[in-house]
Amino acid sequence: MNLKIKPQIFTPMKSILKIVILSLTVVLFNCKKDGYDLTFKYASNPVSYACENNNNNLYSEALYSFENDILKYYGINKRNKNALPNLNTAYKTFISNIVYNNIPYEKVISAHSIEVFKALKKDGDLWDAESPNSHLNFNSNIISCIAKNIKNENLKTTFNSLLSVNNLSSKLFGPALRSSKISPLSDKHLASYIALEMYYSKLFDIDLTKIPSKQAEDTKTDADKNEDPHAGHDH
Repeated sequence: MNLKIKPQIFTPMKSILKIVILSLTVVLFNCKKDGYDLTFKYASNPVSYACENNNNNLYSEALYSFENDILKYYGINKRNKNALPNLNTAYKTFISNIVYNNIPYEKVISAHSIEVFKALKKDGDLWDAESPNSHLNFNSNIISCIAKNIKNENLKTTFNSLLSVNNLSSKLFGPALRSSKISPLSDKHLASYIALEMYYSKLFDIDLTKIPSKQAEDTKTDADKNEDPHAGHDH
């Protein structure tokens, strides 16, 4: 018996369907990267530090999202509003406001950072619910990595001294960071500590459900509404 095999005909519609399915597969993979239900907007950016940790991609995403938030809110040059936002300015102002406990997190945070925070909350090693000093677990692998790799020796010494007594909180390390005038732009390990302790850990105390819905690309520039007279100045 002769079997006639009917040749498969690829119509334009079938080709389009295959392309759509392939595209959706790529998108879903990106959203589920490393097991987190999160779209990694900064996946093409270099990993911010070299630590032996399975969550490096998530921590890097958290850092870049944090930097984008403070750039939009604190990176504006008040003397020249036509100038492009500056991340170094943003860091200086953010750190000054941390020292004076004057960060309006509800206004600074973006929709993407809220999603990043939800993913970070699933990291059992990162947080310490029992600590009276901070929600961040100072005995976590990422903090141990940061402690070994901070570039500035003075800050590194202070960091490790506070770490030895398990109180590496914003309240104690913030003033040392501010007075050092060291830019976190040149040290991503230091910047990662700032993002995790001085930004994301504070979100545990904020009811994020009461924050008005935000667009992914937030264009607000409310930095000039900051009430802290010390912010943005070196003393």
